[in-house]
Amino acid sequence: MLSYLEEIDRALFLALNGIHNDYGDFIMYWFSEEITWVPFYAILLFGLYKSYGLKNLVPIIIAVAVCITLTDQLSVKAFKEVFERYRPCHNTEIGQLVHLVKNHCGGQYGFVSSHSANTFGLAAFLSVLFGHRKIGIGLMLWAGVVSYSRIYLGVHYPTDIIGGGILGLGIGVLIGFIVRNWIFKKAKSMA
Repeated sequence: MLSYLEEIDRALFLALNGIHNDYGDFIMYWFSEEITWVPFYAILLFGLYKSYGLKNLVPIIIAVAVCITLTDQLSVKAFKEVFERYRPCHNTEIGQLVHLVKNHCGGQYGFVSSHSANTFGLAAFLSVLFGHRKIGIGLMLWAGVVSYSRIYLGVHYPTDIIGGGILGLGIGVLIGFIVRNWIFKKAKSMA
C-alpha cells in the first residue's frame, strides 16, 4: 500500500513539475525566496500593530519567532532526519526527469517541506490573531502558492508539501490560540 501511494506521489510530482516555462521559472523561484516577502511581512506587522497596539507587538513577534523556530526545527529534526526521504531532484530513479530551476536542489532530504511548514505555520498563527475570514483565506492562499513553488522548482513531492502544511497549521494554530487566549487575556486582567 505504501509503495502504491509513493508511486502516486511521484506521478503527481512529475506531472506538476513538468508544467513549466521560462516565465513560470522566474515567478516560482521568486515566490520561493524568503527575502521576496519582506514587504508583505511589513504590511502584516503594520496590521498587527493596528489590531493589537504597539505594546502587544513584542509578545507577538516573540511568538512568531517561536512558531517559525518550531516549524523549521521540527520539519528537519523530527521528519527529514528521521524519514530520510530523498528530494525528487536527489532521487536516482527520477532525478533525470526533474525540472530544476537555476540548478538548485537543496539538502538531501525533503520530507517534510520546511518552506511549507514555516509558511503555513505563520499563516495559521496570523489567521488566529487577525480573526478575520478573508485575511485568513488570503494567508492560506499565500502559503499554498509558496508551498506549490517547491514542487514546481523540483525540490519537493506533493506529500512533502502536505506533511509540512499539516505540521505548520498545527503549530501555528496552537501558538496563535495560546497568544490570543492566554497572553492577551492575562494582560487585560492585569490592566
